[in-house]
Amino acid sequence: MLPGLSRKLYKPWVLLLVTSGYIVGELGHYLIGVTSRATARDLHYGDKACQLNVSSGVGHGETPIACGSVLNQTECVRLHMNGTFYCEWDYNGLGLEYQILAGPSYIAVFTVAGIFLGVAADRYNRVNMLAVCTLIFSIATFFMGAVDHYWELTVLRMILAFGEAGCNPMAAGILSDLFAEEYRGLVMSIFNWGIYGGYGIAFPVGRYVTAANIWDLGWRLSYYAGGFIGLILALLTFFTLREPQRQAIGEERNNTTGEKVTLWQVVSQPRMVLLCLAASIRHMGGLCFAYNCDLYYQTYFPEVDLGWWLFAVTICIGSVGVVAGGVLSDKVVATMGVKSRLAILALSQLIASPLAFGSVYFEPLGAMISLACSYIFAEMWFGILFAILVEIVPLAVRSTTLGLFLFFMNNIGGNLPVLVEPLSKSIGYRESLWVFYVGAYFLSSILFLLTMFLMEPKVSPKPALEAPPQRTKGLDNTAFEAESCRL
Repeated sequence: MLPGLSRKLYKPWVLLLVTSGYIVGELGHYLIGVTSRATARDLHYGDKACQLNVSSGVGHGETPIACGSVLNQTECVRLHMNGTFYCEWDYNGLGLEYQILAGPSYIAVFTVAGIFLGVAADRYNRVNMLAVCTLIFSIATFFMGAVDHYWELTVLRMILAFGEAGCNPMAAGILSDLFAEEYRGLVMSIFNWGIYGGYGIAFPVGRYVTAANIWDLGWRLSYYAGGFIGLILALLTFFTLREPQRQAIGEERNNTTGEKVTLWQVVSQPRMVLLCLAASIRHMGGLCFAYNCDLYYQTYFPEVDLGWWLFAVTICIGSVGVVAGGVLSDKVVATMGVKSRLAILALSQLIASPLAFGSVYFEPLGAMISLACSYIFAEMWFGILFAILVEIVPLAVRSTTLGLFLFFMNNIGGNLPVLVEPLSKSIGYRESLWVFYVGAYFLSSILFLLTMFLMEPKVSPKPALEAPPQRTKGLDNTAFEAESCRL
């Protein structure tokens, strides 16, 4: 604990520190989606395609023949307008190798490691383990900036996944033991905002730091900087945080029988299975957009710089959704119990679905407005989801259950976006995002609603038993009946 840090400030400090670590981890996770084109051209992986040469000064809407409609190099380099050659044949950052790098290579390690780290978190010091995990993903992020081959980038990304796998179950356990129920939804929402914080920061860092080419490092400097900041946060976590006392919360607190619940009994419940399926589908939609967002806008609107727009929408508007979801679920949970959190989940994703469609349908201005409105509702989900989990899972198996939950959620939701590539070749890149991004939002809202009906009703506290009336000294004559009463 920091010297002089009062008890009043300690809890906010813990929340700030673990959230900052999560932001840096997610920055390393999502940077590849923004730097992929520059990285692919440097390391030579993925597909080559005919693309608009932005340096030619010709706008996307001015070309007589669209670069993307040309399928071979010979015709691509011959396209010109008034003597200006406006197309180039080069790596576009897409292709199966990119999809594997972004999704399966990361998810495979992240999900398996999450189980073992979750089991360890139920038995050992979570603060020390969180510091070590932060150190691991920070070192991996730093050295990703020094790679010369595709396989090196893939291996380091897998190491990054191992370190980040411990962040959510460990930090969620620490925070749930520190904060009371009336703040839990908000606290979990703020912590899980780290996903959107890292994702949002990746846009300006990946785009503008790469373009600035500081010290001739290009895209590599983004990874160096992120890894260095992570190293500092790992040290602060180890030296300033202390392991909190583990506490029973939510439904477990209402269990007066003292009966122990096994891990299998928890994870095999129909409500847990359906909740995991709903979360997996929603996660698929989010990751599908996250991995393809920057590439989508660069493909369809290459002359429009949307880097700061995407940053502002993700960080600012996404923050509104995260906080609003946490506060709203905390307010109504007192009357409806955990069912209220699921009702908010279902409604928020339903509202976000048509707005998400607009973000990959309209022209840039309309797409950004639609995306901003979508984020207000869509980004409520993750913090509320983990508030639900820590409230319905017993203390003894909480971190293990979170690790298992993340294993299935990330394996389903994290690997399905790979199908965007083959589907896009059949129906189009934009149309494939309608299926895996917009469709996932809508389907998850239906599944969250069905899960709500499987949750137990809120248990009202039993009123205290009235004390029996005190007996007066002497004989008990309450059964005495006077002679006059019989008349």
